[in-house]
Amino acid sequence: MKLQQLRYLVAVVDHELNITAAAQALFTSQPGVSKQIKLLEDELSLQLFVRKGKSLDSLTEAGKEIAARGRKILIEVDNIKSLSEQMAGASKGELVVATTHTQGRYVLPDLIEDFHREYPDLAISLHQGTSDRIARQVSDQQADFVIASGHSDLFEDLVTFPIYSWERSILVRPDHPLAQTKKITIEELALYPIISYTHSFDEDSDLANAFRKARIDPNVVFTAEDPDVIKTYVRKGIGVGVIACVAFDPVRDSDLVAIRVPHLFPLCTTWIGYRKDRFLRDYMRAFIEMMVPDFDRDCICEAVDGSVPRTRAAKVVRLVQPALPDQPKKPGLLGAHAGTQRATGVPVPD
Repeated sequence: MKLQQLRYLVAVVDHELNITAAAQALFTSQPGVSKQIKLLEDELSLQLFVRKGKSLDSLTEAGKEIAARGRKILIEVDNIKSLSEQMAGASKGELVVATTHTQGRYVLPDLIEDFHREYPDLAISLHQGTSDRIARQVSDQQADFVIASGHSDLFEDLVTFPIYSWERSILVRPDHPLAQTKKITIEELALYPIISYTHSFDEDSDLANAFRKARIDPNVVFTAEDPDVIKTYVRKGIGVGVIACVAFDPVRDSDLVAIRVPHLFPLCTTWIGYRKDRFLRDYMRAFIEMMVPDFDRDCICEAVDGSVPRTRAAKVVRLVQPALPDQPKKPGLLGAHAGTQRATGVPVPD
């Protein structure tokens, strides 16, 4: 049995049993992948796939078990390589962070700049997408870390630490009727078309639950992953925007009115997570420390070992409230690194 055969097997599984796609991802030929998988089956005296003609239809029970174990072996091979590079003093490498558009655009830029200053030989790559998509990227080893918001069940297979909590804001044009409303009710909000994030109004989402509790069916006319796209369509007068408060910049978005609505929707928490079986190089630990300053290296090691709960990261996390136009920047993660957002302490949500 060769590591190459296990790598080919896992690649075929990850590409939904499409051998051609797996071969392209592996920079090899389709016949070569097919041959190595057949050799693996012959050596093990097991059929790993159910075949229909020349196509793979599904994994057999043996195939599922061997693919899962092969994946663990490949992860440990990568961990050994990372460990050897670190022990050899190699400072070069790549840090891949999967995150949402909001985090990538409004929270991470200054942090990444500071981190790059500390590790100038390290390449940094951001993969952007929805929370569920980027969580899968870390699970599938396409990224080292995920930084996202949403329900914690997206991160059940990862070691996760809460970074900060935030409110949602309502965005309207200055001439909109809601711009003059001191405290918006959910009934008043429902009178207007709504523009928000992709999946914000999925059946089990906080927004959907809030309207469902009020027995109101919201008129969601447009959704997008990027908050800047949402703001563009709010400016067009297509609807009322519902976005993360960190995505509102009082200077760049001075032509819009941001309205606080903490009474309408619950707080959201942004997390950083990584695979439990991932070897963390020194620069990866440093990245976590930068994102979660209250969490030191000893606590990170304890979390990896499973000896402390993930919410040990911080009993109190930062609450980011909507920005104020005349407020100066403050030092720290969510002061200097998140525009003029205000940060206060709040308990970590379960």
